[in-house]
Amino acid sequence: MNHRESLGLKIESGRIYALDQTRLPHEEIWLECDSPEAMSEMIKRLAVRGAPLIGVAAAVALGKYVEQGANLQQFTEKALMLRQSRPTAVNLMNAVDRMLKMAGSGPDISTGKFLHGPEVVVAEALSIFDEDVELCAKLGQLGAQYISDGDSLISHCNAGGLATVGIGTSVGAIKQAHRDGKRIHVFVDETRPLLQGARLTAWELAKEKIPHTLITDSMAAYAMKTKKIASVWVGADRIARNGDVANKIGTYGLALAAKAHGVRFYVVAPYTTFDENCESGAQIPIELRAEAEVVGDRAPLGTSAWNPSFDVTEASLITAWVCDRKLPFMNRK
Repeated sequence: MNHRESLGLKIESGRIYALDQTRLPHEEIWLECDSPEAMSEMIKRLAVRGAPLIGVAAAVALGKYVEQGANLQQFTEKALMLRQSRPTAVNLMNAVDRMLKMAGSGPDISTGKFLHGPEVVVAEALSIFDEDVELCAKLGQLGAQYISDGDSLISHCNAGGLATVGIGTSVGAIKQAHRDGKRIHVFVDETRPLLQGARLTAWELAKEKIPHTLITDSMAAYAMKTKKIASVWVGADRIARNGDVANKIGTYGLALAAKAHGVRFYVVAPYTTFDENCESGAQIPIELRAEAEVVGDRAPLGTSAWNPSFDVTEASLITAWVCDRKLPFMNRK
């Protein structure tokens, strides 16, 4: 596989490496991924995370597997395993399905032969990588148009270069606005319980020298009331046909607070996050993660916890969806 490099994923001398995002911001450790099983494990434990990134990462892991000599049946088995690594982010399913389609997987895979040849399957993986870079660049340019000089913004979770292989989605728009010379200030939600805002978004903004201030999630509404917040910027893990959005837990509360304070609320995501088979947010599967992520060492021994990783924000709470193309529900907004 030819060289590719991003903030959190790279292909170097034919080997795949992922930045272990669980170790950020204090350690930048790159881990080699030598199999689909290894990539699935990295995705499950959030070493590799972010809806667009896990789709790209799964695709290149499958491409590498083909280079290692996998036949169609082996490829299909590993693809389906990767597809189930996380249930909510539809980019993963979309990317794996593209790889399966290019490989020619179907009911009869007994011949073990790829429909277009192994080299075409590998090329598709690299195409998925390159497409995400292009999509992020376009999203950044589109989103930056909604940010004005002097704006104060709120971001949630991490939807930057660590969640993609490009500039990012919502954080990409913020970066682009800054690169355009707009003076902005970002209030970064910690994004509990795993602190993707504090650990990852703040790390990215510091690298770009974008002025920012860290806040806890519970401070966001008061910040809207007292800090002249112009807009809230979030990514998405799945967008339903009616425009409902699943995103990191806490997004729904932010949207409600933004509505109450007259603050604009933007969702930035590529077409690969749209699920044409999902009618509304009520049908989006919400991943439940381990109680230990919430309880940690802070609560009394034996305390139970409820830990949904995502929530659903209804379309009525969203000011605009920033996407690389017009999606069907946008005609109704």
